[in-house]
Parts: sequence; C-alpha cells; structure tokens
Amino acid sequence: MKLPILFAVLMAVVGTPALTETNHQPYKGFEDRDIASLSPKDIEELQSGAGWGLALPAELNGYPGPAHVLELQAELELTPSQVSETRAIYDAMKLEAVTAGNALIQAERHLDQGFKTDGLMPDKLRKLIAAAEDARADLRYIHLSRHLLTVDVLSAEQSSRYSELRGYKADLCQSVPDGHNADMWRRHNGCGDN
Repeated sequence: MKLPILFAVLMAVVGTPALTETNHQPYKGFEDRDIASLSPKDIEELQSGAGWGLALPAELNGYPGPAHVLELQAELELTPSQVSETRAIYDAMKLEAVTAGNALIQAERHLDQGFKTDGLMPDKLRKLIAAAEDARADLRYIHLSRHLLTVDVLSAEQSSRYSELRGYKADLCQSVPDGHNADMWRRHNGCGDN
C-alpha cells in the first residue's frame, strides 16, 4: 500500500521540473526568427497584403470585407456592377496593403535590430516603437476602411446574408433550415415565442 503512495509522490516531484521548464519557455525557438516579433507566416501574410486579422472590428460587426465578398459573390447574388465595384475596392486595398505591410516588416526589423546592437537608449527605443506602431496603424486603416466602402456596395439583405455565410450572428430563431419543423427548431434552440 505504501509503494503506490511513494510512487505517486515521486512522480509528482520528478514531473514538476519538466512541466515548469515547458511553462517557462513559451518563446523557445523564436530567437531564430529573422524578426523576433514576426513569424514567417506573419511576414508572408504582410507581404501578400492579407488581412492579418486587422479588420476584425469591422468584419464581426456587420461590415463585410471585399475579399470575402468576392469569394461569396455567387451566394450573395452580386450584380456585375457590384462585382466590379468590390473588385476595385479589393485591388486598391491589396496594392496599398502590400506596401504598408512591407513598411511594418521593416519597422519591426529596425526595432529588433535596435536590441541586437549595444547602446539602445530610451529615446531611440521610443522612436523605433512609434515607427512600428505608425506602420501598423496605417496598415490597419487600409484594411478597415475598405470594409466601410464595401458595405455601401451591398444591400442590407446581402450584408445580412454575408454575416450568415461567414457564421456571424446567425439568427437561429428566424433562419429555420430547410426540412426542419419550424416550431420544433425554435423550441430546440431556445427561441421562446418567436
């Protein structure tokens, strides 16, 4: 009986350093990055003009993004004019986002290099941080502002459909799938008297 207890205590004591070591090394391997604050995937996304998650406040609050609108154009039943307008918004955004993304990469590289050299002073650090944050703000503005333009291209119904297709704010009580009994669907989804 004492042997299992001793074994459990021994495992707890021996296992603890391994767990502690893992918990204290969340950035292990990051030291090999070209730029400490950016992963290779981050750099790839920034260089390609991808959204990098910067437009989530718009995307998740009813302002569709031009790239996804173009991807969903058949489901949204866009007119040729809407496709053309959305394509123009997207193309301009992409061109500007690539330039701004590269500026952010360069600013982060300068910040990273500042720590690799001796003598980084607080005033220089403040300038490097400001440059990186300004570059990020410019890039974020590019992405967010195109959501503002895109929502004006779509009808209210298309914007609502976009949100449903993207999986946001679907009104389960009003959107009863084909083949389901509406009363049962609403009851099973907690819709009350809807």
